[in-house]
Amino acid sequence: MVGLERFRAVRAFGFGLAAALLAACASMPAPVSVLGEGAPQPSVSAPSYNPGAAPRVVDRRAHLQCVPYAREASGIQIFGDANTWWGQAAGRYPRSNSPASGSVLVMRGYSDPGRGHVAVVTQVVSSRLILVNHANWLNHGEISTNVPIADVSPGNDWSEVRVWYIPTGQWGARVYQAHGFIHPFLLAAAIG
Repeated sequence: MVGLERFRAVRAFGFGLAAALLAACASMPAPVSVLGEGAPQPSVSAPSYNPGAAPRVVDRRAHLQCVPYAREASGIQIFGDANTWWGQAAGRYPRSNSPASGSVLVMRGYSDPGRGHVAVVTQVVSSRLILVNHANWLNHGEISTNVPIADVSPGNDWSEVRVWYIPTGQWGARVYQAHGFIHPFLLAAAIG
């Protein structure tokens, strides 16, 4: 009888965990690859990082997705899921593969094209390292600040990135693909 009770408890926990994972929002990032046995390794390693202002979660109860946070923090008036931002910015905002303070990094989904993530650049540390503020990276709606993101692309074009993982205080194991950066001034204002 005790064995059956334990089985039911483990099964209920498993179903609950699966439901929580499946309920994740469309704005969350999806991995390009997971480092490990048999997985493709990035051709460039993330730079060493010694945080001055430590990356941290500043509001665990914000209950925000990355999109409304990035829109508010950057002033870029794009609406809809993160995976649509790059396309929506075409012809409206300058886009590039060069980070700048105040720009928004747009990361791609992986196996699900309906997924993506946006983060606001707060500082360009070097040609391969930026700091960002963003929401919901840890999947709990939290706001995180001073989070390092490293360009690990072979061409130094910000098409592949690694993100600092606050809970462990080290680079995350996943490499993500990125579209690039959307800059926060309207093209009409820049041209005229």
